[in-house]
Amino acid sequence: MSLQASCGSQKRPLCSLLAGRSLKKPRLNDGERLQEAAVLLLDQNQNLCRLFQELQNMEQNRNPKQNQAVSDVDPLNVAGLLVVSELRRQADRRGVAVGAVSVKTMLDRLDEIAGRQEDKLRQMFTSSQRVQLQVLLEASKLLLCQGAFCPRLLWAEYRRDQKHPHLELLYFLHLYNILTLDFIIESDDAVASWLPGQLKALCCWTPPQEEEETRQVQQEVLSTVVGVLVASVRSSVLDELLLWFLDIKEECDEGAERWIQTLDASLCGGSVSPEALQRFFAHCLTQIFTWNPKLTVSDAVTLQNDWTVAKAGRCLTSLCCKLAAIFSVEQLLHHLQQVLETHEVNWKHVLVFVSTLLVYDQSAQSNLSEALCRLLSSAFGGYDLEKLITAFLLARQGALEGTGVFPSYTDWFKMSFGGRSGFHAGSKKSLVFLLKFLSDLVPFEPPQYLKVHILHPPFVPPKHRSLLMEYVTLAKTRLADLQESVEDMGLYEDASAAGASSLQSQAAQDVEKAVCLFESSGRIPAAVMEARAEKIPAAQYSQYVESCQKRRQQSGSPRRPGAPLAVLQEQLQEFTQLLAAGRDPESLGLLSRISLTLSVICPGSDDPVGSAATPSLPDLHLKVVDLILRSFCQSLLVASRGNPPNRQSEWGSRFVCLLLDNRQLLSSVIHRLKDLFHRQAASLKPAHILGLAAFIVHLQAAQPGPAQPEPGPAQPEPGPAQPGPVPVEEALDLAMLSSSRNSMLLSVRLAVAAVSYGLCRGHSASPQRLQDFIPRSLYKKVLYLVPRLFPEARIRPERQDGDGPTSGHLGDDLALLWSFNDGTSWSKLVLHLWRHAAFQQLQQLQQYQLCFSEWLHEELRVQRNSDVLSDAERHQYQQWACWELYLPRPEEQGGCGGDPRALCSRLLTAIMEPPPSREMNLENLDFSPGSSGTGTCLPDLLSRLQELVYEAQVGELWGRRVGLGDFLLRVVAEKCAASSSSVSTRLSLQRTMETWNRVLLALPPVMFFKIKTEAGQSTVDCSELLQHITQLQRKACPPASALPCAVTVHLLKGLLFAAGQCGHPAAEVDRVWSLMSASCPLLLVSAVRWWQQISPVLVSLWTRLQDAEPFPEQLQLLSTCRLWACSLRVGPVLVQIPPGPVLVQAASLHGAFRGGAECQQNFREVLDGLREAENQQVLVSLLFLFVTDFLSELLDPQEKSSGRSKWFCSELLGVLVHSAEWLLLFGSNEPDLELEPDPVTLTVSDVCSRLMPWAVCSLLQQQSAAFHQRALRCPGFLHSTTLWYLAALRLFLDGEAPASACQAEPTRVLDCIKQFVLSLIQQAPAAAMSCSQWRQLETRCADLDPELAASLSVHLDHTRAGFL
Repeated sequence: MSLQASCGSQKRPLCSLLAGRSLKKPRLNDGERLQEAAVLLLDQNQNLCRLFQELQNMEQNRNPKQNQAVSDVDPLNVAGLLVVSELRRQADRRGVAVGAVSVKTMLDRLDEIAGRQEDKLRQMFTSSQRVQLQVLLEASKLLLCQGAFCPRLLWAEYRRDQKHPHLELLYFLHLYNILTLDFIIESDDAVASWLPGQLKALCCWTPPQEEEETRQVQQEVLSTVVGVLVASVRSSVLDELLLWFLDIKEECDEGAERWIQTLDASLCGGSVSPEALQRFFAHCLTQIFTWNPKLTVSDAVTLQNDWTVAKAGRCLTSLCCKLAAIFSVEQLLHHLQQVLETHEVNWKHVLVFVSTLLVYDQSAQSNLSEALCRLLSSAFGGYDLEKLITAFLLARQGALEGTGVFPSYTDWFKMSFGGRSGFHAGSKKSLVFLLKFLSDLVPFEPPQYLKVHILHPPFVPPKHRSLLMEYVTLAKTRLADLQESVEDMGLYEDASAAGASSLQSQAAQDVEKAVCLFESSGRIPAAVMEARAEKIPAAQYSQYVESCQKRRQQSGSPRRPGAPLAVLQEQLQEFTQLLAAGRDPESLGLLSRISLTLSVICPGSDDPVGSAATPSLPDLHLKVVDLILRSFCQSLLVASRGNPPNRQSEWGSRFVCLLLDNRQLLSSVIHRLKDLFHRQAASLKPAHILGLAAFIVHLQAAQPGPAQPEPGPAQPEPGPAQPGPVPVEEALDLAMLSSSRNSMLLSVRLAVAAVSYGLCRGHSASPQRLQDFIPRSLYKKVLYLVPRLFPEARIRPERQDGDGPTSGHLGDDLALLWSFNDGTSWSKLVLHLWRHAAFQQLQQLQQYQLCFSEWLHEELRVQRNSDVLSDAERHQYQQWACWELYLPRPEEQGGCGGDPRALCSRLLTAIMEPPPSREMNLENLDFSPGSSGTGTCLPDLLSRLQELVYEAQVGELWGRRVGLGDFLLRVVAEKCAASSSSVSTRLSLQRTMETWNRVLLALPPVMFFKIKTEAGQSTVDCSELLQHITQLQRKACPPASALPCAVTVHLLKGLLFAAGQCGHPAAEVDRVWSLMSASCPLLLVSAVRWWQQISPVLVSLWTRLQDAEPFPEQLQLLSTCRLWACSLRVGPVLVQIPPGPVLVQAASLHGAFRGGAECQQNFREVLDGLREAENQQVLVSLLFLFVTDFLSELLDPQEKSSGRSKWFCSELLGVLVHSAEWLLLFGSNEPDLELEPDPVTLTVSDVCSRLMPWAVCSLLQQQSAAFHQRALRCPGFLHSTTLWYLAALRLFLDGEAPASACQAEPTRVLDCIKQFVLSLIQQAPAAAMSCSQWRQLETRCADLDPELAASLSVHLDHTRAGFL
């Protein structure tokens, strides 16, 4: 070895010397030689800190391979022994303990490590410092193992020099088991003076962004220290930290958030027993509830609206979540109740905690509801005011979080106090207790709660209603002071909701609900009795609404324009990120803040949900809705990457609940969905379809059921469909119309995805529970569309092993089903769903069965020109559905039970009553099967009805007793049965009969005539048809008193067909026609009116049927009478009246002369020739027909020729003025008349019969004075005229008086009629009526017209005086 090398070797450090020989094979005397060399080296270098540094360098430069090669001779252990030897030697030299020397050396090294820190504000070591510290601690462990180190002395010496110990150093001492935190905390009496400050400083210090390791060590230090404190007797040290947090919670900086994270049960709970952790967390909750209890109950009542999760600080809600995580909801509510009963509380913290509990825990709603019931029971049981106010505050707090979290305050208040079973209904004392409590709250109440109490008052017995009225008066006075009006709200509006619906839509809802209540209970609601009507100018109201919306936006939104939308976008992105990270509790809390942001952007609620028309959405609303839908779709994809739907949290339901409290936003979402489905379907990708399908599932599931306390009628009266608000489910159904090829393909994919999503969410549920996951409307959409689009789905496979076509449990195959992503495989997956056992089992539930009527409803929506099926395919599909699917299906499953009559009835009902959402024009509707391929599928369904009718006739499926025609007529009669006589009912009846007549013309006419065989003789029976015409056709026919020409000839053709099956066809036609003259005069008059058009058709048909047999005599008389009447119109020569029914003669004359005024002179001559007594009945019937024309002109505002009919009536009245027969024709609407009606009166509708007295009085008061004098001598004229006037007066009072442009106002007309009747009474002789008749008229006029009654009384007195 050279000298230079030797000299260089003397400069090598100890670690190099030791390491250089580590690879040599050890010998027996190597240890002694090495020790001697080390002692020599130590003598030359007495700096122990350098030795520790050498140990540090040795630790850093150690090679793992060296450790494996020489395990028994470890240089570090050898160095430790050497250091211990030196420490002992120096201790002996100084006369102190070896531990003192080692502690002093270690403290010096610690000072050296910590002294290198440049940033004096830094609370953590740097990475290099941390490494040096760890090596130093390793060396200390070696010394500790050799008995040369005293940890307690270290702490005592360190604590003497350091007033504020370094927490990271204490953490590493604890981690290396040199000096535990338990010892430090328990032994240091002054720990409370420095530890909280150090913890605060460490919490508030933020490591540089690039020091991720430091960030992790910082959290470990905090968690470890807190965990030790929780488990020790010094846990009160943390109270100062908690109070510090409560002081800075509003700022919610990183220090506060870091402290919240420290209290996570999973971080600090590792070193703490569950009991100790629960004890500490409960203590923390108590501290939160009782911190700074300055707010009074009145303050809480006033300020409560600002204490929701969304408006409260995030730090406070996060801390509540952390502390509540290890408890059940029952435990938390029980603890809260204990604190409320024993402490003064901070109401803000208490109520924010309740909101947090409701938002973050799904089960909290039911538990809080039960707790409120217990509180109310206890409050009214002991008249405990504190418990009562607590219950009200908690209920209102839950309601403030929205209906998706807790019932509205309106619902809670009605449920608790709205009925006889309310908590206050037990005694008068309980009622007074409640009302006094509510009265005491009035000065502090927000207006929305006062409105709830006024519009939905607590149940009060009638004898104590004055107590309630005192409170109502006080509440209304307070509202007036607040410039709030109860009249601005609907009578049944949810006053505690976030927004209110528009006045117009709300008013319509109020009327509907009030009417339903009255019809069901027979009483008028108190809210209606106390309501007032304000007329506010439209411009003023519009300005008021706009100002309110601006004020809300200014008070709740940031100053920057467009900021709320950017905030919403950031929050939605954060929500998706939280879902991706699996941080479900935090995501649920974020939803509450998103709800607040939405209320700032869309504060109003002036658009009813799902209105019929699709408005153009404002740009801001469109952007918001697109953000919501896009975020939901993205969140669904993110959440589904790791978990199928059944393993996800309830984030979807809570997301959708954001919309329930903002009706305007919900309406905008539905309109946007409709726009997407109708106009942008081609741009929707599979991911969009999946997301929107799941969104619709959650949206429909979130809708509440129908209100039970206020049931309406079983079925509303039929009437024209009116545009207006519709339920959400119906609005979504309208948005997913299946009327064309594109809409069907989109709807089936949406519906299949939605049903599959629901099946996956409820994969282990029973069919009864699956209804909670699958909306029935979407399930029925699948039942309708899949067989229509996929013919293979119409084939029902045979059952195998009792479970059906695809037996088994739901598994991954169904999870894959709802996530299809290409257009080639989705059809196979649709069929897989169709055959799946879980899908098929749902049809066992009645609400999931697509009944035949619903299938018809969907089929009528299809547009033939854009149908996915061709005409032949549609024909085949409809035949399969009618004959193979629904005809054999049991009735309890929505089928027809094998009864063709039920199939026929439902087909007819569907044809006559198309879906209300579809606009129909009856005049343009083509019912013929061979019509063009435009319009709806109505012609196709009519063809199915025709097929069924012909099949029934050929096969005689109906039997001989009940013919098919009679059955259809009864179906129509049941459909037209109505209990009221309102205008809407009459219009609906008229529309139904118009539709039925079109259907009737498509059916064979002979089916309405039955053939009866008795004693070998066949006869025609058409009693059902005649009754149908008299009861229904007559009610729907216009005042012209005639059936349509097509219907008339169709029925007469049926009569000829039916009579042809009898032995004497002509005689049978004559017999039936004679029967019609008495029982069905409308058909008789109609035949006379249209005879010129229909006679060639009937004669031709008769010739084809009967060859040379002469035309029936009664039908020939129609031609004879018509020729006779026409001849009288042409010339003045009076031809002898032909034989025949009186009504046929009168109708013939009416038809001949009603056409114009040029034949008036001939008409007078005809009347002179018919004055004989035997012709009186003809003239009477003729008068009735002309009075009907006069009434028709009065009812038609466009008619300007009323003078013509009036002239004919006047001429007839002049001839019949001395006859009393005509007086019996025009009834006074008196139900007690026992006279047989004249056949001519059965030619007009009941409405026209009611209006006849008005028409007759109008005619009579326009006649001359000479006529009046002659009429007064006619027996019964004055009595009948007075009754007609009273009937006209009732029409006026009921609002049914006819009005026309050519006539004066009804008021003036009625006044003229009255003066006319009064003059008749004054001119009438005493013998005009008997005393009983005078007295009867006086009694009837007493209530309706006192003036007329007085005139009759005076005349009666004169009559009695003359008699005496």
